Amino acid sequence: MSFEMIFVLVMIIAMLIGLLFEVARPDMVVFSVLVIFLLSGILTTDEALSGFSNQGMLTVALLFIVAGAVQKSGLVDQLMTKWLRNSNSQLGSMIRFYIPTSAFSAFLNNTPIVVTFTPIIKKWCEERNIAPSKFLIPLSYVTILGGTITLMGTSTNLVVHGLLLDSGYTGFSLFTLAPVGIPIAIVGLLYIFFIGRHLLPDNKGFSQQMQEHSKEYIAEMQVEETFKHVNASVKGAGLRDLKGLYLIEIIRENERVSPVRSTTKIFAGDRLIFTGLISTIAELQKIKGLSLETGTDLQLNHLKSGTTDLVEAVVSHQSSLLTKSIKQSQFRSRYDAGVIAVHRNNERIKSKVGDITLKPGDTLLLLAGSDFIEKNKLSNDFYVVSSLDAPESLSQDAKKGFFSVGILISMILLVTFGVLSMFKAMTLAVMIMLIARLISVTEAKQYVQFNVLLLIASSLGIGTAMTKTGLAGWIADQLMAVGQPIGLIAILVIMYILTNIFTELITNSAAAALMLPIGLSMAKALELDPMGFAVLVAIAASSSFITPIGYQTNLIVYGPGGYKFSDYIKVGTPLSILVMITAVTSINTIWF
Repeated sequence: MSFEMIFVLVMIIAMLIGLLFEVARPDMVVFSVLVIFLLSGILTTDEALSGFSNQGMLTVALLFIVAGAVQKSGLVDQLMTKWLRNSNSQLGSMIRFYIPTSAFSAFLNNTPIVVTFTPIIKKWCEERNIAPSKFLIPLSYVTILGGTITLMGTSTNLVVHGLLLDSGYTGFSLFTLAPVGIPIAIVGLLYIFFIGRHLLPDNKGFSQQMQEHSKEYIAEMQVEETFKHVNASVKGAGLRDLKGLYLIEIIRENERVSPVRSTTKIFAGDRLIFTGLISTIAELQKIKGLSLETGTDLQLNHLKSGTTDLVEAVVSHQSSLLTKSIKQSQFRSRYDAGVIAVHRNNERIKSKVGDITLKPGDTLLLLAGSDFIEKNKLSNDFYVVSSLDAPESLSQDAKKGFFSVGILISMILLVTFGVLSMFKAMTLAVMIMLIARLISVTEAKQYVQFNVLLLIASSLGIGTAMTKTGLAGWIADQLMAVGQPIGLIAILVIMYILTNIFTELITNSAAAALMLPIGLSMAKALELDPMGFAVLVAIAASSSFITPIGYQTNLIVYGPGGYKFSDYIKVGTPLSILVMITAVTSINTIWF
């Protein structure tokens, strides 16, 4: 190995460790390594920036906008909600809901699908006294399976497509992956319907647990005339930095003050609502003029009003809130919302809310303004997964919704029949949507997840460094030395497992960008069709079922389903093995 190869290998190992231990946001970790390669001379400026002009990466950006426009109308959500209501049995409902959901996921971004359907499924389950945990992991899994069917099904497929084009290959057509993706989806759905659902826990979701045990999480204090800080601000009254407690709302006759700011005034007769370590409420009782309302009938639901609502949100991988405490991130002033509780690994974190340092997958129960969801539904900091009632009828924008879906279908047909490339079709779709005012320029910018694009572009640059220094070829030689004596199937299995491990531990797009150069080197050395290895990498990088952190849809349902890390291992491991066997067999039959 040359010095350059060793240097690149050491930096990639350091990057993987940084991603695994969440030292910073994934996009910043990967981008930092790209910058090091640029400054050290491993990559030229053009090579480092090549990922930012990669056709696959740019297509992902356009696809975010198209999918966002379709999602905006609510057409798909409303049709699926009505469809789900017509079934009451668990198996029948799963079959009825998940088959069309997997089909939608082949053509729409699966992240907004899971974010949108999570509260719909939760509400449906609660109405029928079914544990949401029986439905939410399957929701994530079927969208992942559906995404393997087409080129536009997931960003991973587009990343691999873009890398193939950059390497001088023809890339994927819209349905190149279908001969592998369709069998995988069928096998996966059968497993979920008849085996997987029996392995799922019978958990109540976080918000459900909180509603049932409200008195463990909220307490009410009455402000009497004798309170010496009457007419003073919350900060002046010493109620801002309480040990283990957090003032989330003030009820004043018919008025509700929420979220409570440090400048909010305290008046006699106010009812102060606290959350946090309720066991420490005794300290407040020592303050003259504050009395504990022991007979209160206050429940979490009672905190809702015309101006406030209870909202559940899951912290994302790309969140700017990571590695900071809630107080340090100034959550209350930044989002105009108060954090009632934080849930991690199926347990509420029992400490002062402001002192909790957030991690990806943490579920926050918020008391927020009624416009919070609309303002933050496209936030990169968290996925809002609750609170909106399912619509009863098609909105006034139904015509726009049908038009958006019509544009998407038209573009799919143009790509299918080879009239346009995927990139040109998505560019045309976005242009038509902007001209027809189906979306505004501001909305288009909001739909694009720039953190994801930075991660993809940076990963592509690191893949270039692996190829340029010869590291990809060296790793390919080592893998072939292990697998070749056993046969081609062994090489494919090793390649699949390695890609799958990367995608479980880091991210799917980064795993694809790192492993494709190795796959192409293998194909060249073995004199085999490189398309087979490209399909293998795309499928293996997308098929993340064993951990909640490997794929964002798994992360979204983690808290709302009340899951533990071990639930993903128990349900996802057999599915991963089945998908691997199906994929390797199909790829070996079709391409080799």
